[in-house]
Amino acid sequence: MLKQIIEELQRTEHGFKHIVEAGDKLLSQPELNHLKIAGGLINASSYQARMLGVHMLGQLSPINTAALTLLKTNVVHDDNWRVQEMLAKAFDNYCKVIGYENALPEIKGWLGSRHHNLNRAAVEGLRIWTGRPYFKTNPQVAIKLIAKLRSHDSEYVRKSVGNALRDIGKKHQPLILKELAGWDLSDPKVAFVHKLVVGK
Repeated sequence: MLKQIIEELQRTEHGFKHIVEAGDKLLSQPELNHLKIAGGLINASSYQARMLGVHMLGQLSPINTAALTLLKTNVVHDDNWRVQEMLAKAFDNYCKVIGYENALPEIKGWLGSRHHNLNRAAVEGLRIWTGRPYFKTNPQVAIKLIAKLRSHDSEYVRKSVGNALRDIGKKHQPLILKELAGWDLSDPKVAFVHKLVVGK
């Protein structure tokens, strides 16, 4: 059955919906060892199979620390951008289920990680941050957390930081301007993010 599902997924190269539907179908079958299946999938040769595994781990992570650990220690090293997009979605699901305020220690851990894919997954997964519970009423917390990565070595991460802050600025411009006022624009990395935020 799993082989057939993967073969079907490989015939579709774009989008996430079919991956999510396939993963939810597997997770709805209690007789299956979901963690074992997901753990095998994230090491598969096809990126579609790996995406499927990441989705399943994301769904399992709020109640299974082993699933969350696999996302942080295994999936983070995958070099396929689609798999990394699924990692961002998986992390957001974890935060949503346990509650964004309760997830703050984990969010800070991902943002503070030495691996750029974890940094980016946290920033990108929670967009639009101030549309999420807790951050909706505490936008300044979201801004401070994201802005810490403004001088990140990875342009991949800095783009995500700039876009996330620009999103927040649409509803909270005074807070964003206050944050930007303290930035050192002589740093090219910071200036890069600043340009993305202000859209100039």
